[in-house]
Amino acid sequence: MPSYVLMRILESSPDRYDRGVRILTLGRLEGVYERLASRIKPGQRVLDIGCGTGALTIRAAMRGARVKAIDINPRMLEIAGKKIEEVALTHRVELCEMGVAELDTEAAESYDAVMAGLCFSELSEDELCYALREIMRILKPGGLLLIADEVVPRNPLKRVITLLIRLPLLLIAYLLTQTTTRAIKNLPEKVEGAGFIMESMRLSRMEDFVEIVARKPGG
Repeated sequence: MPSYVLMRILESSPDRYDRGVRILTLGRLEGVYERLASRIKPGQRVLDIGCGTGALTIRAAMRGARVKAIDINPRMLEIAGKKIEEVALTHRVELCEMGVAELDTEAAESYDAVMAGLCFSELSEDELCYALREIMRILKPGGLLLIADEVVPRNPLKRVITLLIRLPLLLIAYLLTQTTTRAIKNLPEKVEGAGFIMESMRLSRMEDFVEIVARKPGG
């Protein structure tokens, strides 16, 4: 899914974000988020990091969870709030303008699950490592980390093909927004290195997008 490098372009125009994502991903992200959200249970406390317009947030809330959804983009949160109101889930969701740097304000072992959809690829290496450490801290023993994001293919040929497709998109994204996403190298190893137990991993055909379900030991 190399088109995810255009996420920043869409984020600069939040009103068109959902439509753009559906087009760029050919609707595949819907299934990804459905699979991740299926791991959420009623009554659980869930943190959605980089919630965007609330796609994962709403799915978790519809399953009976109490969700804190965070994002640094206030316009994204505004759109998410409207969508949450439309499905009458405001009583289950708390929207908060904050980023991963503020995760240290969350209480230890206070969440049953943490979700991160297309969020980690926007972080630097240091920010990602910090986020994983903090997520480990704030998850309850046995709590889940649910990830969907862009990664660097391990297969050399697929890596070259993805890079060739990705380069012009990176340039367009940077010219329009002065920022872009970064495909993550060795994300599963980073997750395990932070102490999580890998429960499942699902790669796209080109190995450039991954779904991860990992668990904090204990519980």
